[in-house]
Amino acid sequence: MKVVRGISELRLDGEVGLVPTMGALHAGHISLFDAARAENDVVVASLFVNPAQFGEQSDLARYPRDEARDLELAEQAGVDVLFAPTIEEMYPTGFATWVDAEETGAEGGARPGHFRGVATVCLKLFNIVHPTRAYFGQKDAQQTIVVRRLVRDLNLGVDVRVLATVRDEDGLALSSRNALLTPAERERALGLPRALTKAAASADPVAAARAELNGLDPDYVELLDLDGATLLAAAVRVGSIRLIDNVLVKGALA
Repeated sequence: MKVVRGISELRLDGEVGLVPTMGALHAGHISLFDAARAENDVVVASLFVNPAQFGEQSDLARYPRDEARDLELAEQAGVDVLFAPTIEEMYPTGFATWVDAEETGAEGGARPGHFRGVATVCLKLFNIVHPTRAYFGQKDAQQTIVVRRLVRDLNLGVDVRVLATVRDEDGLALSSRNALLTPAERERALGLPRALTKAAASADPVAAARAELNGLDPDYVELLDLDGATLLAAAVRVGSIRLIDNVLVKGALA
């Protein structure tokens, strides 16, 4: 696996699969690498904790980072190129051009400016890597909706692929933030996937999910349309950790 720090160092041929990540890799990321490996000549993973999508500096500061472990896992998964730029490489002095993503749903309302950072860094990655396909997880459904709209609206010609959420044995959706939960907080956090799963089959999934959250106070509960698939999504705070999750209500991921 080649580790690239500078944009000018990237030289890629053939069909390229890109998996954007912020590191702290887990089995969910590995599933994306596996899908990219099966469908492309070259697999590129980006490793960049994007400061532009964090509203609170304290949240950015405590985001899990372990580059040595990430490099090892990416190489074991068959990644060909790991693009790990510095902040200065991605946002050089004088950087002043941003992508304003609109209609970002309740997640965007809960995190002002977050999807501007997501859309901008994804556009930059697409222009740097020139992928044939880009791979994202269902857990970040609203992010995927934003990225697909970005690709359509700006005619980027990238096939945005969405893979099902990977869960731990207890049902909690894998997330880099899970490592920050205490054992007691993790047990409370299980109320989120349990509520969503139970509510998905009800006549009013949003109301049912709110009723099933078992004391968890949601930032929101909403239905999302992901290119014809309906998802029941929610965000909650467990202690100081904010977790998101969603389940499929009808349709299929495409």
